[in-house]
Amino acid sequence: MPKGYWVAAYHEIHDADKFAAYLKLAGPAIAAGGGTFLTRGMASKVYEAGVLQRTTIVEFESLHAALIVHDGQAYAKALEVLDGAVTRDLRFVEGIE
Repeated sequence: MPKGYWVAAYHEIHDADKFAAYLKLAGPAIAAGGGTFLTRGMASKVYEAGVLQRTTIVEFESLHAALIVHDGQAYAKALEVLDGAVTRDLRFVEGIE
């Protein structure tokens, strides 16, 4: 079964305090669901339509596992705190076997 990946490309952080509060809830919720952070931080270089902003990639045992975490109660609490604090592109993709 291929791995699943949670990819968040941030375009803008509007409220740093709300974002920090989100991170305190989101990180543990994602880790508890089996997510392993592969990267989280500022992009080193961008091309084309890229934005030099925070990028997060999390690996899961499967795409299904990633979606369960995103749609779960613990992460929902993190999203409530995040409301309006960022503009981001959030994608879930399946790895190549």
